[in-house]
Amino acid sequence: MRKLLALILVLTMAFAFAAPAMAEEQTLTWALWDLESTAYWRALAEGYEASHPGTHVEMIDLGSTDYMTSLATQLAGGNGELDVLSIKDIPGYANLINLEVLEPMNGHLTTPEESFGGVLEQLTAADGNYYAVPFRSDFWVVFYNKDIFDAAGVPYPTNDMTMEQFDEIARAVTSGEGAEKIYGNHYHTWRSDVTLFGILDGEHSIVDGNYDFLKPYYEMVLAEQADGIVMDYGEAKTSNIHYSGVFENGQAAMCNMGSWFLATLQTYNAEAEANGVEPVNFGMVKYPHPEGIEAGTTLGTVTSLAVNVNSAKKDLAIDFVDWCTGAEAAQILAQTGTFPAVSSPDVNAVIAQTEYFPDDEASLEALNTVAVYLEMPLSDKASEIETVLNTEHDAIMTGAETVDEGIANMNEQVTEILNG
Repeated sequence: MRKLLALILVLTMAFAFAAPAMAEEQTLTWALWDLESTAYWRALAEGYEASHPGTHVEMIDLGSTDYMTSLATQLAGGNGELDVLSIKDIPGYANLINLEVLEPMNGHLTTPEESFGGVLEQLTAADGNYYAVPFRSDFWVVFYNKDIFDAAGVPYPTNDMTMEQFDEIARAVTSGEGAEKIYGNHYHTWRSDVTLFGILDGEHSIVDGNYDFLKPYYEMVLAEQADGIVMDYGEAKTSNIHYSGVFENGQAAMCNMGSWFLATLQTYNAEAEANGVEPVNFGMVKYPHPEGIEAGTTLGTVTSLAVNVNSAKKDLAIDFVDWCTGAEAAQILAQTGTFPAVSSPDVNAVIAQTEYFPDDEASLEALNTVAVYLEMPLSDKASEIETVLNTEHDAIMTGAETVDEGIANMNEQVTEILNG
């Protein structure tokens, strides 16, 4: 009996030493905004936790108002309490780089860098490092009303449309007067709706201090405005007219807008059908491009993730960012109706299966981009430059200044900012 007890004791101790200790749960803190109203935050956190047992992602909502300022304050003095950092805008990103609170992400991605369509290069600082990686992207397309085109007997716009063709189509489909007026296109009052056609060649930048390249695009849109092809800018601005209402109400045959408008139209159509109202019969095509530029070249905005250089869980945080910008997370994002930064036919197929997505091949093809140029590239003077460009845009579009006068003011004032 004594020998049996001894044997049991030896075996028990052997198993105790052989069995691994229970893995302690690791907690990552993730700074973000609008947690309760944004579906993809929680979806990504739960997806990572499911694929990484023993890891918990604690989301810290800093609010959307002055988010980047609040984030910089949280990181002041080398605070390492936040591990993963969501990056909302380029000026705030540039500020965090200057504060030296971000970990370089070069060499940490399993997704090939070229899969990001040139965006990583645009997020690269002067030292050659990029400190944030985009996980979601919104890019610009052209939405069009199929019923308006059908009634006018005008062929639908295509996925390979030059700027000249875009102008011709808008003119061809314009009709009516007064309350019956249908505009060929609707430009919202944002500067980006007009000026950023000029950066699609990949040669010009909105932050380099010379804006002569914007002249033909201003002249095209002002000519459309003078001819009644598009709504008057001053009227749209003073009446605070929103692009969604103009398009949903059938007042415009086309609308050049970001891909985020897709979800708005899908929601509108769902509510319209539920209330017995006719849904908008819309389609999408790729953004128009200058002659000689490849179709699928477009503009975009990104939401990115970064790692706190002072995080005590830096390796885990880097892994989280890598996962969130990879293929598995892309599928999760698509299921929430969000466009991931790296698209693929599989991801596009998921988005195309969402309710009220247009049922034509051209709309599906519109989701394929070849290059995405950021609306505002990396610059520590981005906020000041934006103020000047917006002011001059308003003056040009309302006729307070000629195109030449407005561009001359942009050149002079932005050059002063860059040299300041």
